[in-house]
Order: sequence, then C-alpha cells, then structure tokens
Amino acid sequence: MQRELLDRRSWACREELAAAIFEWIEGFYNPLRRHSGLDYRSPNDFEDLHTAATAAA
Repeated sequence: MQRELLDRRSWACREELAAAIFEWIEGFYNPLRRHSGLDYRSPNDFEDLHTAATAAA
C-alpha cells in the first residue's frame, strides 16, 4: 500500500487519505489480490471457479 498508493501523491486532508485507503483496500487489495489460502487465486477468481462448478452440478 505504501508504494502503490501512499507515496504516489500528497494528500490535502486526512479525510481524502482515508477515502483513498478504503477504496484501495475494498477495490483492489481484497477482491483482486491473489491469496495463498485460495491456491494463489484472487477471491473473485476463486468465487467464479466455485460458482461455475456448483452450477454445473
């Protein structure tokens, strides 16, 4: 987060920084980042894989 978000610009106020951090976490870090617990898949990919398997059954 430090390199990908915080160091890329300066922030006018704490509220702007807090909103940017929230958006980064909820928009990228949680849904798109690969997780070792999910066999190095993103949560979105993992959900798509299991939704397709459930629909086929």
